[in-house]
Amino acid sequence: MAHYKYEPFDYVTPPEVAGGETRQYQVAIIGAGPIGLAAAIDLALHDVPTVVVDDNNVVSVGSRAICWSKRTLEIFDRLGVGERMLEKGVTWKVGRLFHRDHEVYNFDLLPEDGHKMPAFINLQQYYVEQYLVERAREFPDLIDLRFKNKVIAQDLADDGVTLQIETPDGPYSLRADYVIACDGAGSPTRHRMGLRFDGHTFHEQFLIADVDMPESPFKTEHPERWFWFDPPFHNGQSALLHKQPDNIYRIDLQLGPDADAEEEKKEVNVLPRIRAMVGDKPFTLDWVSVYKFTCARLERFVHGRMIFAGDSAHVVSPFGARGGNGGIQDTDNLCWKLAMIIKGDASDALLETYDQERRHGSDENLLNSSRATNFMTPKSQMEAIFRNETLILAETMPFARKLVNSGRLSEPCSLTGHDLQTPAEPDPAGLDPGMSCPDAPVLNQGKESWLLDHLGGRFVLLTIGDVALPDSPVEIDHLSVTTRGSDAGTLEDHRQFVADRYGDVTAYLIRPDQHIAARFEGAVSAAALNEALKRARGQQS
Repeated sequence: MAHYKYEPFDYVTPPEVAGGETRQYQVAIIGAGPIGLAAAIDLALHDVPTVVVDDNNVVSVGSRAICWSKRTLEIFDRLGVGERMLEKGVTWKVGRLFHRDHEVYNFDLLPEDGHKMPAFINLQQYYVEQYLVERAREFPDLIDLRFKNKVIAQDLADDGVTLQIETPDGPYSLRADYVIACDGAGSPTRHRMGLRFDGHTFHEQFLIADVDMPESPFKTEHPERWFWFDPPFHNGQSALLHKQPDNIYRIDLQLGPDADAEEEKKEVNVLPRIRAMVGDKPFTLDWVSVYKFTCARLERFVHGRMIFAGDSAHVVSPFGARGGNGGIQDTDNLCWKLAMIIKGDASDALLETYDQERRHGSDENLLNSSRATNFMTPKSQMEAIFRNETLILAETMPFARKLVNSGRLSEPCSLTGHDLQTPAEPDPAGLDPGMSCPDAPVLNQGKESWLLDHLGGRFVLLTIGDVALPDSPVEIDHLSVTTRGSDAGTLEDHRQFVADRYGDVTAYLIRPDQHIAARFEGAVSAAALNEALKRARGQQS
């Protein structure tokens, strides 16, 4: 059996405990899960120091979040762990949907070539946290990781936040200009502040099991996502199967709202359910839980100098892979803005655009998550009839497949129409402001490279083809993509993917989070670029 070794992280006595004083930090992060660690690394890449406190000293037990989407992998790649995750993870892009004992249809989430990152990988959360901790330790002067440091109180003021923290060596206080609360779905910070978490709790219960199975009965040429409605091995319910590294398979089995969670978690009850699914293949249980879920979010993600991200700000059902992915996209949106504010390049008003844009992304995830749950768990006989007839139609009628919902899988969130983007008329040959940048293969001075490796972390003027540049200087990096040779600062579109995805002759202002802030028609004037840049930095009057 291949089981992950849960090695505890070292606890170190905080300097405040030894010295007895309250120290001042620029940013404190509560929670050393994937969201908090990603935020610390992103801020370190902007030369902003952080202190990260967590009440635990080990990675998450059990696989938990496992499905990491293409957009999230691109963010992780910018943070320096994407390739490591890709090497360890199980890559997949095909999903198959079954009704009873036969396949209804299948889908391909990334049918085209020319992308560095795949549609999805499956990788247990404990690996992701381990990689992020190891990456964070590459910034010893910028990231102060503190395990077994439990926040028990916070005091918000106009100029910062004071945290009261307990440790094995005693309590201490620290002050931070800003605090990012990444302390999970149960968020003690959110509860202490008495913030409303509006949404809907679904009473349906699911068994989740990590099954160590060296030989799977579900063999395909490449790993796939398999979902069943009313399978023969689990009558009247639903089931989900994902392959993970180390011959671990994630199995989700719907139990119904009346199931006794404590009884269902007992091995004597779990084993027969898994045996009915996998037949005579040998297996062992690696981790088991029973869950029901809530779709909810905070009314606001920013409360003065306290900022919420990830599950502390919003929670969704696990169907559609929108929880962990949504949280990583929170940090991607937040950290460049917070860095600008801390460095004096923007006012606190820029945080309002984090609140605006990520509440929009959260609402999109909540809507899709709620719809999936409603389709999977019909609440009346009429809803059940509608679902079953839809599944029957979907076998032969492509239009009906759009109505089937076993979890609309996570996609990049468009920010089109929000304040930082300069509006532009829709262009079928190009990309609209607000969209995230698609990747593409390029040559960098004759060497194979990827477009997104040259974007992110700063504002960039991206030009494709022979675009006339501003006639007067503008303080911004310029990246040119052409079909000719690749001199310094110029990439070669040797396979035409950039032109196909961005347009033949066009220019874009790219944000630090690889979202498009503006698209320019024809020549780029200094006035238009400066105005779009000012707007994208939140500096409009």
